[in-house]
Amino acid sequence: MRSLEAVFEDLSKSRFRSRFKLRAREQADLDRHGLEVIRGHAARFVSERLAPAEPANDGQQTPMRNHPVFVAQHATATCCRSCLAKWHGIAPHRALTEAEQRYICDVIVAWLEPRHDSSKVELPRQRALF
Repeated sequence: MRSLEAVFEDLSKSRFRSRFKLRAREQADLDRHGLEVIRGHAARFVSERLAPAEPANDGQQTPMRNHPVFVAQHATATCCRSCLAKWHGIAPHRALTEAEQRYICDVIVAWLEPRHDSSKVELPRQRALF
């Protein structure tokens, strides 16, 4: 695994990776739910779609849109096992460790963080006590 600084330096040089932007719906989801909830979504997606040694539909398992995590995965090359190997030095054909899964989530959240407007996070509704 590489440092976040080195990864983002290399990603910034890729025209393909640099073109990813959040659309209005994805931005609204990020702003409404906040980074902690979205990080939970990222952890689930990584666990289900990337962590197995041989993920189903590898190379095609991550949609290109409709969730801020999906966009971030493509922008950060954490979308499939071959991108993880090429950009992050994480070997394919073996299950991801817990540390690798946390690292991938850290990369995704690091990409999303500057795009998040925390003033728009919806607070949980409080129930009436009576």
